Amino acid sequence: MPGIEDPRFERAVVFLCLHDEQHAMGLTVNRPIEGLTFAKLLERLDAKPAARPRDDLVLMGGPVEPERGFVLHTADYLHEPGSVAVPGGLALTATREVLEAMASDSPHPRRAVLALGHAGWAPGQLEQEILANVWLTCEADEALLFGDDHARKWTRSLAKIGISAENLSPQAGRA
Repeated sequence: MPGIEDPRFERAVVFLCLHDEQHAMGLTVNRPIEGLTFAKLLERLDAKPAARPRDDLVLMGGPVEPERGFVLHTADYLHEPGSVAVPGGLALTATREVLEAMASDSPHPRRAVLALGHAGWAPGQLEQEILANVWLTCEADEALLFGDDHARKWTRSLAKIGISAENLSPQAGRA
């Protein structure tokens, strides 16, 4: 919502990957890291050169553990025990093997996005922020999660719930 007090989340589209009574964890899917592509990241990690060239931009997933990579992907690829099922036919994997699979001709996810860092909430924190009108929620779709039109993802997510950005206000009320 406009007026969020943390600039790291201004106009952020965060996909909620995990949520239980202990914590919540999500990835920001509309913040590419300027100039950092999947191929360049593989070079930095001294990984094998990609058999399948990918110019996908790496995303800034959030402020928590910004040095750690997370791959959100379709559940047609799972690496046991490193993959965690995510609702909607998706999975989250944070192993080097998923990066190698994405770069190779071997089995790999049909759709995937790589993010550095994640967003995290303590027990009950996310629920309180939603009640305080800090966050709006909508159903995710593959274009919103995996598409490369990052500049329009925020307005597209608002449109999914019938809201236009110019109609939003940082002031909250109760009826």
